[in-house]
Amino acid sequence: MDLQLQGRVAAVAAASSGLGKATALELAKEGAQVAICSRNRDRIRQAAQDISEVIGREVLPIAADVSTKGGCDNFIAEAAGHYGELDVLVTNAGGPPAGPAEQITDEQWLSAIRMVYAALPHLRQSDQGRVIAITSISAKQPLENLILSNATRAGVLGFMKSMANELGHTGITFNAVLPGWTRTARVDDLLASLLQTRQTTIEEVESGITSTIPVGHMGTVEEFAATVAFLASGRSSYLNGLAIQVDGGQNKSLF
Repeated sequence: MDLQLQGRVAAVAAASSGLGKATALELAKEGAQVAICSRNRDRIRQAAQDISEVIGREVLPIAADVSTKGGCDNFIAEAAGHYGELDVLVTNAGGPPAGPAEQITDEQWLSAIRMVYAALPHLRQSDQGRVIAITSISAKQPLENLILSNATRAGVLGFMKSMANELGHTGITFNAVLPGWTRTARVDDLLASLLQTRQTTIEEVESGITSTIPVGHMGTVEEFAATVAFLASGRSSYLNGLAIQVDGGQNKSLF
């Protein structure tokens, strides 16, 4: 299937590793010109080099802290300025820290909304504008010890649905992708956090998680990235305002 991404310009945030990097690679494989960002200049340059070695062409690395408005603005401005346009925005950020309600401060929040607003003037100029927000299944099914993620990611879904309703007439689509347990460094950190609250072993924690997933295993970053690439494509033009779980069937809700 031709995803109609050849020559399109995509900006993927928090892409030095994990889901962001895998998404950037998948979009690049489909022919998109890709800009990626991370707070760490060395790590994002290495990620760009890794992807370039696979696809045989440039990937633009940008050092930007998207937890700040300035970082969001600079990332979008540099990406669109370098390539002359912007067609796809994938919002992403390092997951909020684990912890119970009493240990979370009000300075900790996600950056998707600021990135979207920064990108809108460019996306309005595209005939294939796409916004995909990477959130989490915690937006629909709260997870233990992750109150910040549970609350903020649900808020992002409300924002994306509102944007889909209000700006659908522009041709820009707004969708969210909700990864379940996917094998990344972030998940390794979460497993370690769970160990601190339970008298058990890492093997027992993992077994308990996979037993709740109908397909019987954690997802791969490649499986996740394939879903994002389709939503970014020209073939997804009638998909708008969705919150798609990529979780192996773990979420038990009907919607």
